[in-house]
Amino acid sequence: MWFERMTLEIWFDTHQYQVDHDIGESAVKFAHFGDLGIDLDRLALRYGHHGGRPDLRELIAERDEGVSAGDVVVTTGASEANFVIVSALVKPGDHVLIEHPTYPSLYEVPRSLGCDVTLFTLAYSDGFRPDLDRLESLIRPDTRLISFTHPNNPTGSMITTADLERLIEIAERHDCYLMFDETYREMSYPDPLPTAAAMSDKAITISTMSKTFGLPGIRVGWLASGDRSIMDAAIAIREQITIANNAVGEEIATQVLGRRDEFLVKTRDLVQGNMAVAAAWVESQDYLEWVAPDAGVVAFPRFVDGFPVDPEKVYRTLVEDYRTFVVPGRCFEMDNRHFRLGFGSTRDDLETGMARFGEAVASLIG
Repeated sequence: MWFERMTLEIWFDTHQYQVDHDIGESAVKFAHFGDLGIDLDRLALRYGHHGGRPDLRELIAERDEGVSAGDVVVTTGASEANFVIVSALVKPGDHVLIEHPTYPSLYEVPRSLGCDVTLFTLAYSDGFRPDLDRLESLIRPDTRLISFTHPNNPTGSMITTADLERLIEIAERHDCYLMFDETYREMSYPDPLPTAAAMSDKAITISTMSKTFGLPGIRVGWLASGDRSIMDAAIAIREQITIANNAVGEEIATQVLGRRDEFLVKTRDLVQGNMAVAAAWVESQDYLEWVAPDAGVVAFPRFVDGFPVDPEKVYRTLVEDYRTFVVPGRCFEMDNRHFRLGFGSTRDDLETGMARFGEAVASLIG
């Protein structure tokens, strides 16, 4: 088979629905429909526009200076956006550079399509910040696509606007594309990066309603590009997969983005408060170390050298005996001493989950 299941998603599928406390999720706590104040009584359940509802595309473009509604294609989550971009731009044998660690689909899709994938791995010793000189040294004549994500998932690291400008300059000079996943862009403080799609036709951005707005269940994401050929190719590929988006999901996304500031204030207050709580906990555990996240809603702590228990045993004990969920580093093809810690849940859930993590460790150390 060309496509293999992702280790990350197997871990989620096996354990996430069996727990009481999820401190591994990469989003703010999912919303309930009744909390949104949305009326769907007059919604027509018909096929939608292949590129997404025009009013939804306008609302997405409003958040990104320099991007117009015509530069946006609404997709079934950011995962479909990634799939259609890669499918549109690369062919078997092309070289692709993927910043790593990252959400595994970003490298599994080009692998499955027969590309030559190089993982540009961020180093703990560098604070998980990219060395762009090293990145450029990895580019080859057949490099077709570079993929970056910042704020990064799972490390929480950030780049500067100058870094983004250099990334785009590198892509332009080497005649390849930059796909920039800005899923967590609105969780950057105090000022988000500019959207890469507005800076060059060689840059394509992807994002979603799942993470910042806590709406993964509506499956609404998007891509943006000033290159009309990419937009046309994206719609052509979608016509072979999903044709159009879910009408209910698009309606919810449209109404929520129409009240964007209301939702963002709640998200930022929650995440900033929880980040401080997570930092205090990690830094008080003598068996853990980390690079404190710069932005976003996740971090990537690790067990210190000499920790006497196999980390996998900790993760499994935690989920099976303490009904608490984190994500092992192996799910990102990283050292399994690392684990993803998410701090987008409620304060009580986060504090209880971290306390149970400590209990699980204590039970194994004895």
